[in-house]
Amino acid sequence: MFDYLEYTHEEGTVHDRNVTVYALSTCGFCRRGLQFLRDHSIDFSFVYVDDLPIEVKTKVKKELHSQYKKDVSFPFVVIDDQDTLVGFIEPDWKQTFKVG
Repeated sequence: MFDYLEYTHEEGTVHDRNVTVYALSTCGFCRRGLQFLRDHSIDFSFVYVDDLPIEVKTKVKKELHSQYKKDVSFPFVVIDDQDTLVGFIEPDWKQTFKVG
Protein backbone atom coordinates (compact mmCIF):
# COMPACT_ATOMS: atom_id res chain seq x y z
CA MET A 1 0.00 0.00 0.00
CA PHE A 2 2.74 2.44 0.94
CA ASP A 3 5.38 2.10 -1.76
CA TYR A 4 7.87 4.09 0.30
CA LEU A 5 7.95 1.54 3.15
CA GLU A 6 10.20 -1.49 3.36
CA TYR A 7 8.08 -4.49 4.34
CA THR A 8 9.28 -7.82 5.65
CA HIS A 9 7.58 -10.72 3.88
CA GLU A 10 6.85 -14.04 5.56
CA GLU A 11 6.04 -16.87 3.21
CA GLY A 12 3.10 -19.07 4.14
CA THR A 13 1.23 -21.82 2.38
CA VAL A 14 -2.05 -19.88 2.45
CA HIS A 15 -1.87 -17.30 -0.36
CA ASP A 16 -5.55 -16.57 -0.97
CA ARG A 17 -5.42 -13.02 0.41
CA ASN A 18 -3.00 -10.10 0.43
CA VAL A 19 -2.30 -9.50 4.15
CA THR A 20 -0.28 -6.54 5.41
CA VAL A 21 0.34 -5.93 9.11
CA TYR A 22 1.33 -2.60 10.63
CA ALA A 23 2.78 -3.45 14.03
CA LEU A 24 4.94 -2.17 16.85
CA SER A 25 8.12 -4.05 17.73
CA THR A 26 7.42 -3.69 21.46
CA CYS A 27 3.72 -4.65 21.37
CA GLY A 28 2.67 -7.97 22.88
CA PHE A 29 -0.60 -7.99 20.92
CA CYS A 30 1.37 -7.41 17.72
CA ARG A 31 3.71 -10.31 18.52
CA ARG A 32 0.72 -12.58 19.16
CA GLY A 33 -0.95 -11.47 15.92
CA LEU A 34 2.18 -12.10 13.86
CA GLN A 35 2.59 -15.49 15.53
CA PHE A 36 -1.05 -16.32 14.79
CA LEU A 37 -0.39 -15.74 11.09
CA ARG A 38 2.77 -17.87 11.24
CA ASP A 39 1.00 -20.66 13.15
CA HIS A 40 -1.71 -20.81 10.48
CA SER A 41 0.84 -20.56 7.64
CA ILE A 42 -0.77 -17.40 6.26
CA ASP A 43 1.39 -15.51 3.76
CA PHE A 44 1.83 -11.90 4.93
CA SER A 45 4.00 -8.81 4.95
CA PHE A 46 4.61 -6.51 7.90
CA VAL A 47 6.36 -3.36 8.99
CA TYR A 48 7.23 -2.16 12.47
CA VAL A 49 5.81 1.35 12.52
CA ASP A 50 7.77 2.34 15.63
CA ASP A 51 11.03 1.73 13.73
CA LEU A 52 10.12 4.38 11.14
CA PRO A 53 11.23 8.01 11.36
CA ILE A 54 8.64 10.08 13.25
CA GLU A 55 7.45 11.98 10.17
CA VAL A 56 6.95 8.73 8.23
CA LYS A 57 5.20 7.09 11.19
CA THR A 58 2.83 10.06 11.46
CA LYS A 59 2.13 9.96 7.71
CA VAL A 60 1.39 6.21 7.76
CA LYS A 61 -1.02 6.54 10.69
CA LYS A 62 -2.85 9.47 9.04
CA GLU A 63 -3.15 7.63 5.73
CA LEU A 64 -4.42 4.43 7.37
CA HIS A 65 -7.03 6.43 9.29
CA SER A 66 -8.04 8.39 6.20
CA GLN A 67 -8.32 5.39 3.88
CA TYR A 68 -10.04 2.93 6.24
CA LYS A 69 -11.98 5.34 8.49
CA LYS A 70 -10.82 3.56 11.65
CA ASP A 71 -8.76 4.72 14.58
CA VAL A 72 -5.26 3.36 14.22
CA SER A 73 -4.24 0.94 16.91
CA PHE A 74 -1.79 -1.94 16.67
CA PRO A 75 -1.65 -4.39 15.15
CA PHE A 76 -3.48 -2.83 12.20
CA VAL A 77 -4.08 -5.45 9.50
CA VAL A 78 -5.10 -4.66 5.93
CA ILE A 79 -6.54 -7.53 3.91
CA ASP A 80 -6.82 -7.23 0.12
CA ASP A 81 -6.54 -3.42 0.45
CA GLN A 82 -10.14 -3.24 1.68
CA ASP A 83 -10.81 -5.14 4.93
CA THR A 84 -9.11 -4.42 8.25
CA LEU A 85 -8.53 -5.90 11.66
CA VAL A 86 -7.55 -3.54 14.46
CA GLY A 87 -5.91 -5.01 17.53
CA PHE A 88 -5.46 -8.70 18.21
CA ILE A 89 -8.74 -10.31 19.22
CA GLU A 90 -8.17 -13.98 18.44
CA PRO A 91 -11.83 -14.95 17.74
CA ASP A 92 -12.07 -12.11 15.19
CA TRP A 93 -8.83 -13.21 13.52
CA LYS A 94 -10.01 -16.84 13.40
CA GLN A 95 -13.28 -15.79 11.79
CA THR A 96 -11.61 -13.45 9.30
CA PHE A 97 -8.98 -15.98 8.24
CA LYS A 98 -11.40 -18.93 8.51
CA VAL A 99 -9.21 -21.03 10.79
CA GLY A 100 -10.24 -23.20 13.74
